[in-house]
Amino acid sequence: MTVYVALLRAVNVGGRGILPMNTLHDLCVARGLTNVRTYLNSGNVVFGSPQPEQTVRRELQRAIADKMGRLIDVLIRTPAELRAVVNANPFPDSEPSLVGIFFLPKAVPERVLVALALGGPEDVRMIGRGVFVHYPNGIGRSKMKLPFAADGTSRNLNTVTALAGMAEALSAAGDAIPEGSAAKSRHTAIRRP
Repeated sequence: MTVYVALLRAVNVGGRGILPMNTLHDLCVARGLTNVRTYLNSGNVVFGSPQPEQTVRRELQRAIADKMGRLIDVLIRTPAELRAVVNANPFPDSEPSLVGIFFLPKAVPERVLVALALGGPEDVRMIGRGVFVHYPNGIGRSKMKLPFAADGTSRNLNTVTALAGMAEALSAAGDAIPEGSAAKSRHTAIRRP
């Protein structure tokens, strides 16, 4: 059994894509996932499954689409991957609520980040299948548009840390054996002129 964390994209944000977390919990249980726990009201769920990551992702997307009538992207990470993301934070001196992490299905090509024009004070770094953004004025005030944002979903560092802890606790309880590789520790920084 493997512990996974599923991060749903664009649910319960701005009044669109409403999916109550108790409904998400029930969908996961109906698909045979075990020890299901949701976190916050923004599409975060921790669970165990004997299936590989891609199968879990596909089945969960199908169940959510059947319920909501439209496709909701789901990104899956293991406890080790989430902990590696937390540990790789390139902005350790920043308030965690001001650090966002975009979880993506695959790494962004370095050329995309190098060509990114930052119009504000934000700082962007890529690490594996994630992109860290430091929002010194707050996430809600940022006007920055990331060309790859529609391919993934973002969580602040506080949420990611909490999810990593939940997933590790589930693994440590013996309910599942964590598998998966840690996120790559390659950092690509956006340089300002």
